Amino acid sequence: MRHKIAGKRLSRDTGHRKALYRNLVTDLLDHEKITTTETKAKEMRGMAEKMITLGKDGSIHSRHQASSFILDNTVTEKVFTDLAQRYHERQGGYTRITKLGPRLGDGALLVQLELVE
Repeated sequence: MRHKIAGKRLSRDTGHRKALYRNLVTDLLDHEKITTTETKAKEMRGMAEKMITLGKDGSIHSRHQASSFILDNTVTEKVFTDLAQRYHERQGGYTRITKLGPRLGDGALLVQLELVE
């Protein structure tokens, strides 16, 4: 039984899973739209929204927190300038998940995770 256990393991050990989330969040914030499986998208959606919230805060501490998670410094600057200005009135819900259908190889449900306007 999985009582009081949060998150999915995705058949990966901890380091591999954290690296996967960091890569996905960095790519989402850079390209503003990615295609991935439904489980991965649901797991990393909260992390991406937290990075945008840190960008809206704009303090030095939140900049250090975001740069320790986001892998690319240009993406970090984008979060604190462009995305922070775009979402300064919005109180959350910066992402949207759209279902695309099953993947041809293994039948995994693919979704498109994008930043809303």
